[in-house]
Amino acid sequence: MLKVYGSSLCPDCRASERNFDRYGIERTFCDITKDLRCLKEFLKLRDENEAFRNVRGSGSIGIPALLLEDGTVTLDWEGYLKDQGLEPLQEEQAPACSLDHPGNC
Repeated sequence: MLKVYGSSLCPDCRASERNFDRYGIERTFCDITKDLRCLKEFLKLRDENEAFRNVRGSGSIGIPALLLEDGTVTLDWEGYLKDQGLEPLQEEQAPACSLDHPGNC
């Protein structure tokens, strides 16, 4: 099953969750700001996985992060939907999580 690491505080994460709900995509959501186990899992993944190479040191967190069933990690939830043949729901621009990287948590 798809596993999504994110935060209920993150506008990008909330937008991805609304889209996944809209399309009935089953997943496990690990809120890294509410569950220490999820935070530890996420930090280990972020430290070790190449998908986070550009995120580390950039001021961004790297969420939402999708861990696919085959172990692949992607930070592009919209691309994930498009790969499934689904069009992401467009919303008003939400406030960004990072002051230096608008729209990127």
